[in-house]
Amino acid sequence: MSGPGTSDMPPEGRVSAPGMGRRRHERVAVRVLPDHERIAREVAGRIAELIRARAEEGRPAVLGLATGSTPLGVYRELVRLHREEGLDFSHVVTFNLDEYFPMRPDSIHSYHRYMWENLFQHVNIPPEQIHIPRGDIPRDAVEEHCRAYEAAIREAGGIDFQILGIGRSGHIGFNEPGSGRDSRTRLLYLDPVTRADAAGDFFGEENVPPEAITMGVATILEAKEIALLATGEHKAQIVRRAVEGEPHPDVAATYLQGHPDATVYLDPAAAAELTRFRTPWLVGDVAWTPELETRAVIWLSLATGKPILHLSTNDYREHHLASLVARYGSAGPLNGQVFNALIARIRGRSKLPRARRVVVFSPHPDDDVISMGGLLRKLAENENHITVAYQTSGNIAVFDHEIRRYLDFLRRTACVADLEAGDGSAVEALAREVTEALAAKRPGDVDVPVVQELKRIIRETEAVAALEASGLAPEAARFLNLPFYRTGTVKKDPISEEDVRIVLALLDETRPEIVFAAGDLSDPHGTHRMCLEAVEAALARYRGPQPELWLYRGAWQEWRLDEASVLVPLSEEEMSRKIQAIYRHESQKDSAPFPGPDPREFWERVMDRNRATAEELRALGLPAYYAMEAYVVLQGGEPIRPPVVSTSALAEDGA
Repeated sequence: MSGPGTSDMPPEGRVSAPGMGRRRHERVAVRVLPDHERIAREVAGRIAELIRARAEEGRPAVLGLATGSTPLGVYRELVRLHREEGLDFSHVVTFNLDEYFPMRPDSIHSYHRYMWENLFQHVNIPPEQIHIPRGDIPRDAVEEHCRAYEAAIREAGGIDFQILGIGRSGHIGFNEPGSGRDSRTRLLYLDPVTRADAAGDFFGEENVPPEAITMGVATILEAKEIALLATGEHKAQIVRRAVEGEPHPDVAATYLQGHPDATVYLDPAAAAELTRFRTPWLVGDVAWTPELETRAVIWLSLATGKPILHLSTNDYREHHLASLVARYGSAGPLNGQVFNALIARIRGRSKLPRARRVVVFSPHPDDDVISMGGLLRKLAENENHITVAYQTSGNIAVFDHEIRRYLDFLRRTACVADLEAGDGSAVEALAREVTEALAAKRPGDVDVPVVQELKRIIRETEAVAALEASGLAPEAARFLNLPFYRTGTVKKDPISEEDVRIVLALLDETRPEIVFAAGDLSDPHGTHRMCLEAVEAALARYRGPQPELWLYRGAWQEWRLDEASVLVPLSEEEMSRKIQAIYRHESQKDSAPFPGPDPREFWERVMDRNRATAEELRALGLPAYYAMEAYVVLQGGEPIRPPVVSTSALAEDGA
């Protein structure tokens, strides 16, 4: 299932092959593929191969299955193989890893429902061959249910192929920190990190079940073959711990290091913190490129605590960078080259675009000011012709209490403005309808259409207010309301032809010379990633001159200095104005419905990350600015790729 492969990504500093002085840090086989689709095809292909082989042997293929966003591509590919290539599931037996407790099977949050919607109802697997832990049984029956689950796995002959994901706590299944290697299927309490990560799906951490039933570590490790899948930069740190760290109960995924046939499948973003990608000069010989040279010099400067221009030849030699400094003869020329390259990336207002046609694509109605609020004001001051296109309504990220507050405002306004009409006003009728709908709503239920529309309007009015605080007129706002988002749930539809058509129509109308878009490429199923997919598809079909594409980051990360093409400095006053614009999004302030893994408010994250970028620049010996925004700029037609991993040592097996 594993073995050396080739990459679709161009070389940018290829790590030497094994046998050429390479020092492997990985303790389990690792395959890094260019994107989640390649991962899905490879893993699904291996499963299909196993199913067919077992059928020829006259026995069932026993699969261990996982849930979450990461395996979705695998399930879609298995469904395609069934429909288009006749892959037969009639002799497949499945065992799912886990289920929340308590949890009704018909709940939109249940893993029973997830599996039926994403796989089982689309293939010909007999229902009696499907096994998923039950979250709806009495508590006093759980222990016996877990014993029976283990017995059913043994009776099936054990699991042939187990799919795993990995949580930020390092769990596999729901084996949270402290889970022993000999643990079996059981009921346990969920780690606070796990519950926080699930809060978005449940519309609030308080709605996440406190417990879950999960296969144990020992049960998982008895599978004959294991594939752990991880995508996205938010998984990069825990992936490194799982792959390169010592086995430990605090990170259950580290136990995979002792399995005879386990493989970790990663996209470049999830692999970014592995030693061979982040600092390949610590692993072996490197084919140096300007991009990798810049990264190495920045790393050395921060590692030694010296400004770039103070680095010595011995500093390079003592930190495994002798081959790099040897290319320049001594440290001086290399230091000067990287220093000047970084200086050239800094653009104040006078060096920024002026009187150009600009379109800013904002996935949600606040990403524009959160991610590029400083630059947005500078572009407005430079008299650019700016259109801010909000791609989705963001309506699922509005608390119900916000609706109640605005309904009260409408009622009071109706009285003051004498808007009552007869004995049954439209305002009062609307208020009753909405109040009844909210009262009948259970946590996680989809809002009725009228509530969805009211929440959309709240986000739109906030976006317009934020634009005005950024120096733009309300007319700059365009609300695209792309169809893929209109599910009313966290789970979104795939990007459709209609989504692309709407974006393309805006490009045809505005004829932009510069396009800004959210460059969060790491999450294959997140709204930002899907919005970028729509922009990329529309640009590919756009018949006008291809615009420059500036990629900004979302609310959680900033481009690293070695990745960024443009660095935009902000004064303290400019930073304050940016924060004021973010404040206009009142429904997202204090406590956002989807805060992600970071408990800070959006404005706090922005302040810290923009200040941190400026501080890192100062530590390198460059000018000291108050704050800094970072962007990656692609010329017209240049393909969009995440510059997170800048080597092409992809699709290689770990030791």
